Amino acid sequence: MKKRILFLILTFFIFFAKAQKSFSSEYEAGYTLDYKVFNLPNTKSQLTTFILLMNDKESYFKSMNVHVGDSLKYYKKIKETGDGLTDYKTFSNYQSEYPENIGTTSGNIYVTTPISSAFVSYEEPNNVEWKLVNEFKKIGNAQCQKAVTTKYGRNWIAYFNPNIPLNFGPYKFSKLPGLIVELYDTKDDFHYKLYSFKKRKGVCRFANSYKNVKPVKKEKVYQWRKDSFLTTDYSEVLKGTDPETIKELSRRMRKSYDTYNPIELKVE
Repeated sequence: MKKRILFLILTFFIFFAKAQKSFSSEYEAGYTLDYKVFNLPNTKSQLTTFILLMNDKESYFKSMNVHVGDSLKYYKKIKETGDGLTDYKTFSNYQSEYPENIGTTSGNIYVTTPISSAFVSYEEPNNVEWKLVNEFKKIGNAQCQKAVTTKYGRNWIAYFNPNIPLNFGPYKFSKLPGLIVELYDTKDDFHYKLYSFKKRKGVCRFANSYKNVKPVKKEKVYQWRKDSFLTTDYSEVLKGTDPETIKELSRRMRKSYDTYNPIELKVE
């Protein structure tokens, strides 16, 4: 009995390690996101893109910028030199306001994300509960149905395509009877739209290819991210910059801290 339990534990950890490094995909979707980083009057939204890889049982969601950068690093097309300015110029195009790697199964959601110069991970139950609404909207050539839910401190509206029988979508949202093609909160601070969908069979070998990932509590991740507006020592980062400029930058960072608008207003 003990040998069997040990075998199951080892099998789990081997599978988990493998799942963290690669993802077997059958379909690929691309999403745009219009988002507002700060909660200020007349704030203009910004635009970015994400990739969603899927098979019948699980999905993998990631910023397109980060996805491309990780691909180039994996295949050694770009690499860190150790020179801060050079590396900043090289990697700045492959950064994102939302750098999480999000893996979704029917039961759980697995997240790996950078915090400062390290990587951390957490998991949470996939327990989103949708209410289907007898309303439809034509998106592209598809007749899509409406669904609503309350999650992460926001009220969300989704439209899904029942003709694409994949129950996944952007960010951490899934469990609808069709691929989510549009998703937004009722304040319209975050608005995802599907812009591409195709079959893509193969293995993404650089999914979550980060080293020395530390498991942490989810609530710490969001607090660390917000605190980063205040904890950065700009006099050290920007050596030689005049004190008034550093003071003004610190003032702006305090305002950013006070008005920060995360996707998740409530950690669940």
